[in-house]
Amino acid sequence: MAHINQDTLDLVKRFEGLRLTAYRCPAGVVTIGYGYTNRAGFGPGVKMGDVWSEAQADEMLDAGLSRCADQVLALLTRAPTDNQFGAMVSLAYNIGLGAFSKSTCLKRFNAGDIEGAAEALTWFNKAGGKVLRGLVRRREAEADLFLKDSSVVGAPLPVPDKERTSPLQSTTLQASVACVAAGAAKGVTAVSALDGTAQIIIAGLACIVVLGALWICRERLKRWAAGDR
Repeated sequence: MAHINQDTLDLVKRFEGLRLTAYRCPAGVVTIGYGYTNRAGFGPGVKMGDVWSEAQADEMLDAGLSRCADQVLALLTRAPTDNQFGAMVSLAYNIGLGAFSKSTCLKRFNAGDIEGAAEALTWFNKAGGKVLRGLVRRREAEADLFLKDSSVVGAPLPVPDKERTSPLQSTTLQASVACVAAGAAKGVTAVSALDGTAQIIIAGLACIVVLGALWICRERLKRWAAGDR
């Protein structure tokens, strides 16, 4: 089941901000703690002049997010990821469950339109009829959280190499053997096609190639015997 993850909690705390003395938000609503208002419908209520401790603010935030999460979950007709769920809980906590329940964000999510839901989430950026930069930034952060990690879900895992049981399975050894064979063949072809000094030079070069490949084979076999497979 989806739950309120740490990214969601951090986002809500960052944008709600902690105020231990009651104040009026830009919409004129009396607020305290991490965005607690009388609209929450639980807790001690708040009026101008109230002062809370930080522990009380944390307690009310946990209670408010838990209640909001239960209410949001009841509106969903498909399973969300933790990040999708957290973003919608943050939105509902900020704008109220009534507005969220009628939102295009919710409708699009339930219809399976994930990118469209993230877009609709950003529309809630006004207070008192005015676009507020703080709400714009919060909606952008919620949309980013909503879409976080969605592109890597179900990514295939790398297939481990099979254990080698013979040195002949070594690609290094296979390449060296092929090099020896190719060098020998080229040497024979070159010697038969030329005469005199040219034969000696070509044959010498072919021998150098073959000896080098044989040395690689010997070293690879020594490493195999030492356990490097």
